[in-house]
This record gives sequence, structure tokens and C-alpha cells, in this order.
Amino acid sequence: MSDSHFDVVVVGGGPGGYAAALYGASAGLNIALIEKNKMGGTCLNVGCIPAKELLETASVFRAVQHAGTFGVLAEAKGIDWGTTLKRKQGIVDQLVGGLTGLLKSRKVTLFDGLGTLDNDHSTVNISGGRSGDVKITGDAVILAAGSEVREIPGFPLDAKRIVSSNELLSISELPKSAVVIGGGAIGCEFASMMSDLGTKVTIIEAAPSILANCDADVIKVVKRSFKKRGIDIHEGVMVSGQVTNSDDVTVTFGDGQTVTAETVVVSVGRRPMSETLGLEGSQVEVDDRSFVVTDEYCRTTAPNVWAVGDLTRGAALAHIAFAEGMVAIKDILGEAAVPVDHDNVPWAIYCHPEVAFTGMTEAEAKEKGHEIVVSKHRFTGNGRAMIVGETDGLVKVIAEKQADGNGGRILGVHMVGPWVTEQLGQGYLAVNWEATVDEVAQFIQPHPTMSELFGETVLALTGRSLHG
Repeated sequence: MSDSHFDVVVVGGGPGGYAAALYGASAGLNIALIEKNKMGGTCLNVGCIPAKELLETASVFRAVQHAGTFGVLAEAKGIDWGTTLKRKQGIVDQLVGGLTGLLKSRKVTLFDGLGTLDNDHSTVNISGGRSGDVKITGDAVILAAGSEVREIPGFPLDAKRIVSSNELLSISELPKSAVVIGGGAIGCEFASMMSDLGTKVTIIEAAPSILANCDADVIKVVKRSFKKRGIDIHEGVMVSGQVTNSDDVTVTFGDGQTVTAETVVVSVGRRPMSETLGLEGSQVEVDDRSFVVTDEYCRTTAPNVWAVGDLTRGAALAHIAFAEGMVAIKDILGEAAVPVDHDNVPWAIYCHPEVAFTGMTEAEAKEKGHEIVVSKHRFTGNGRAMIVGETDGLVKVIAEKQADGNGGRILGVHMVGPWVTEQLGQGYLAVNWEATVDEVAQFIQPHPTMSELFGETVLALTGRSLHG
């Protein structure tokens, strides 16, 4: 056993953990970072990055399929899945290597192993990795152990017929048919990707609708696109069992309905990995769903211990973990940290068509008692969208209603369509700066761009408009 002391010990090398380490090191803190698997956590290795690479492969395949409409003589004969996986892994490896190098350049001390918190709340025991058995201490400890895929009873993962997102991202060949259990963001991304690459896809969702936390108008666009592409959607039904054989899986759902496919993808969310941290007997409170309890500054119920990312309640999004990691470091430094406003974070879903939103949906605004006005503009009339050949979708802005009937403060921005994940930034700023439609409408949008549609949608709420 060796002893070392640090200003901050971070347990977990995913987005929340490595953001805290990098940000803290840039502030001059002596940081230790512990990771038991690969640096970068779920996001870099089996989440955001590899999933979006496969979705980009699907996008390129679609583009080649429709190249003839641009006068380009090309033919999409099929997918060389091995090349796709090699490219995906190359991107992952490059990012992981770059992150590791950046951490070392910032003088962050890296430990390979499982980190568990001692009951004194300042000692972390490291074991089971290349660093050996090590005991280190810190003036502050940040818990960032992340999350893992949730499983469901009766659907044991076997890495072949029944898989989670982890296995699907490296599956040896795409199935000819697949059942996706779960129609949330991850499930819809995988369903979209597989369908575009030739898989017959069925989605089974227990909630009343897929993408249940999205605005109703956005959901309509996605469902219409999915159904047009042959994706079967069953909503408001639970799976009740399955029968697996050597060639396929038959899934039973609803009132006895069945569907048979080569592969079942279990995509029902993620669970926090708090049980790996050795919190039993500590003062760190864990709730009934295994989330570590924190306040708005990411402080746990134990002295000098913070927790960030998927380990805590809130949306399991990498960019939220980044923000929380920085909030924790600022609080440790005694600076005036601005807590993450979880009601107004940016969401990006990379299915086709893409979805991006922030703030209240129309239904939420009404439920909270706001008198509102709504403006919607579709990409069908947007010049840039027509040039690209992607006109399916809309931008929707929700604002408080003023006495003159026009819009006041912007409450929500919802987008579905081409490249909207890259367009949400100005909508996110408008909502979080509590900007009014008059303030936003005066700013010039570059032409021709898809982002013009946001400007047009806001302008219409002032009582005057241009094209719509």
C-alpha cells in the first residue's frame, strides 16, 4: 500500500469525472482520477461517440441512395459492416487516447482500478486494476462512477440474440430484423440507424408514446417518418416474455401479441453504479433508485464529498455531466458556482429526423399555468433544407402571451428535422437568458441557412412575419 494526498480525488473517468479533473487541474488543483475500465466512460466507449458514428454511416448510406436526385451517378450496393466498425473504433480510440494525453499534460494523476470511498469520506481505496492496491486521500472527493444499462426480467443478455446498446455497437453483423424494447432517445436512435441500413425494425414502448418527453408536434414528425420507412411502433404496451432459439427470438407483448426477429435490443434506460463505490456505512445518502442524493451544487450528504453525472438524478446526458463536474470544482474552490438548471438543459437526439429541444413543451407550459402563444414553421419552405434535400420537420417556439396577444419571454424551443442538433444553440441561450421574442427577433440570421427557420419562427411571435 502506498499513500498519496491530493486536493481532489475523482472516482470515475467518464464525462463528469474527466471534466472535473480537467477543469480542476486548469485551476491549479492537484487532481487524482480513478477509472476501472477505459478512460472516457460510457460516452466515449459504448455511448454517444460510437452510436453517432453508426448513425452517420446510416446518413451517408441514405445520401448515396438518393444521389441520383442531384445528378450524381452513384449506387449504394450495401454496407461493408466490418469497415464501419473499424472506422467507429478508430474514432473511439483516437478520442480516448487524446483524452488520456490531455489529462496527463494537465498533470492529473491517473489510477487504473476500482475506487471505493472510506467511511472517513476523504480516503479512497483503489484495487483490481493495473495500479494495484493503493490508498489515497483528498481534501475533496468527487464521485462520478456513471451508469450501466438497465436490464428487464425474462430478457437475459447473451450478446447475440438479446443485446443491450453495449453489444449492438460492436455486433458482428447487422440483423435482418430487430425488436427494440424501449422507444426513448437511445431506442429511437438505434431503430433509425438499423432501419436505414436495411433492418426490419419493430419498437415496443411501455409509455403512451415514443420520445415521451418531447413536444407532441415533434413526436408526430418522427413517428410519421418512422412509419414511412417501415418501422413498426407499438406504444403503451409492456413486453411479457420471449422465446429464443438458434435463429431468432419471439417476443410477447401487450395482450398476447408476438413479433419474431433475429435480434432483440433492450433499450430501457440506464441505472447508476452507486453500489460500486462502497458507500455502505458512509454518510453519503443513496435513494430508493440507487441515485446518490445531492443538492444543486452537487454536494452529497457527507462532508467534502460531491457527486456528478449519471450517478445523480437528472437526465443522463454527457453535457450535463460536464457542467456538473465544473460546478463541483467551483464549489470546492469556494467560487460562486451557477447550478445546472435541469428544467432547461439542451437535448439532442440523433435519429432521422433529428430532434433537439430545450425548455417547456406546449403541454408543460399549460400545465404550469402559463398563458402562451405558439409559433411553428416547417422546413418545407426553407431554401437550405431544399438544397440539401431534407425538408421534413419543423421549428416550434413557445412564449408567454402578452396583453397585446404577441409573445413575451421564450419558454421553450423544439426542433425536428435536418441538422437541428447543430441549430439548438441560439434557442438554448434564448430560453436560459429569459429572452423575449422582441429581443431575439432583432438579430440577423445568415442566409441561406437552416437556422433561419428559428429566426422566422420567433419573428412571427412579434405580430409580424416574413415568409410564414
